[in-house]
Amino acid sequence: MLEISVERRVPMPALRRVYAYPYESMAIGDSFTVPKTDRAKVLNANYRASKRLGIRLQSKTQDDVVRTWRVS
Repeated sequence: MLEISVERRVPMPALRRVYAYPYESMAIGDSFTVPKTDRAKVLNANYRASKRLGIRLQSKTQDDVVRTWRVS
């Protein structure tokens, strides 16, 4: 039988948050575009990033791209 031991005072590694889009470097009024085929992916990422970073993002579909702006 496998014996499992309990270890104390082992620090947890820091959480790693890597965004596929440049949310952290955006100032209010900045924007970026992605292909329209990635619309669902970018909208989902916008929602998650806005909650985690405390920012507001707005997206609009324009022709064959989706443009996302940081609004606050």
